[in-house]
Amino acid sequence: MTATLPTLSTTPSAGGPGPNPLDDDRSAQRRGLVARVVTHLCLLVGVLLSVFPFYWLVVMSTRTTADIFGYPPKLTFGPELLTNIQTVFSNVDLLGALWNTFLVSALSAVLVMLFDSLAAFAFAKYDFPGKNVLFVLLLATMLVPGSLSLVPSFVLMSEIGWVGGLQALIIPGAANAFGIFLLRQFAGGSIPDELIDSARIDGAGFFRTWWSVGVPMLRGGLAFLGIFTFITAWNDYVWPLIVLVDPQRQTLQTALAQLNLAFATDYGAVMAGALMSVVPLIGVFIIGARHFIANIAAGALKG
Repeated sequence: MTATLPTLSTTPSAGGPGPNPLDDDRSAQRRGLVARVVTHLCLLVGVLLSVFPFYWLVVMSTRTTADIFGYPPKLTFGPELLTNIQTVFSNVDLLGALWNTFLVSALSAVLVMLFDSLAAFAFAKYDFPGKNVLFVLLLATMLVPGSLSLVPSFVLMSEIGWVGGLQALIIPGAANAFGIFLLRQFAGGSIPDELIDSARIDGAGFFRTWWSVGVPMLRGGLAFLGIFTFITAWNDYVWPLIVLVDPQRQTLQTALAQLNLAFATDYGAVMAGALMSVVPLIGVFIIGARHFIANIAAGALKG
């Protein structure tokens, strides 16, 4: 006869202790807390990396050239801000350049919003022969680097007598593929076809429909495009440097470049000029920040 040894059961009895739900909740809370702390630390590092260059610009605008290149670097504000600003005004026509830059940037933004919204509205809500082919060709122009068009554009401006005039900065950029593509995405997702049909029934033509239906529905996208175009035109340096040959018709960026003298550059004055050129952009961005930030995400979702 074979004896059977008793075995211990590994299965917990019905009345035995089981997993505690409170422990699971505490563990989940700890994991969530750690994730939030790590996320906020990463965001803080990103903010510091983004803000420090501007802070360094402000610091350098209050220092002399010797302080800027000294070691260890001085990270606190100095007493030379007013002196550097006076140097800027003594060497360049800053107010004239500021007006020229504002005029070019504002007119560029208005024209881009006008022509790009017209084209985008047509591409999004109207059918016409060759629409898809034209849109593909339009997008293909975005693949061409802007530097390749500098020489042909200058030759064209020279042929029509626009070299040296501000119109050479405004008219060539009055419409662009990026703005048309962006507003087409907005129009396709935010303008119901029923509104277009209702306008047609009421006898409205293309321009009336665009003005009464398209523009109100595209206000967010137009605000984003206008701010983006304004900032881009304000910061443009290469094209104004090529076509503006008259010292009295300089933009802000080309005027500030004159502070880089051949043998001695006053970097404190250069930084002070750069600081003054940035301040108006900060004001424009603050005014339109709500549309600018909100519509970056909205444009990616509409299609």
